[in-house]
Amino acid sequence: MCVGIPVQLLAVDGIRGDVIEDGRPGLVDLSLVPEARPGDWVLAFLGAAREVLTPEAAAQISAALGGLRSLMAGGDLGDAFADLEARSPQLPPHLQAALDAGKTRA
Repeated sequence: MCVGIPVQLLAVDGIRGDVIEDGRPGLVDLSLVPEARPGDWVLAFLGAAREVLTPEAAAQISAALGGLRSLMAGGDLGDAFADLEARSPQLPPHLQAALDAGKTRA
């Protein structure tokens, strides 16, 4: 399984970005996010940035990953998923439309 990690861009040189990941310097390929600029947060998978994130989204993802690390170390999730606990689950639009139309079987 591949997990996306939020990283902040320090510098951009063509398609290469210098980042900080968990306090350590690193590099990411920016080919898929040419709009990324220094200071932006990007979601990186295996060294390649796939999406530019808002600072809020980066913080939520980082909190969720921190909660999972804590859980795997024998701790608890804490408030790592507080943004999900405060709302009701929602179906994707296409499934909600099918349910609204009365379709209950595949």
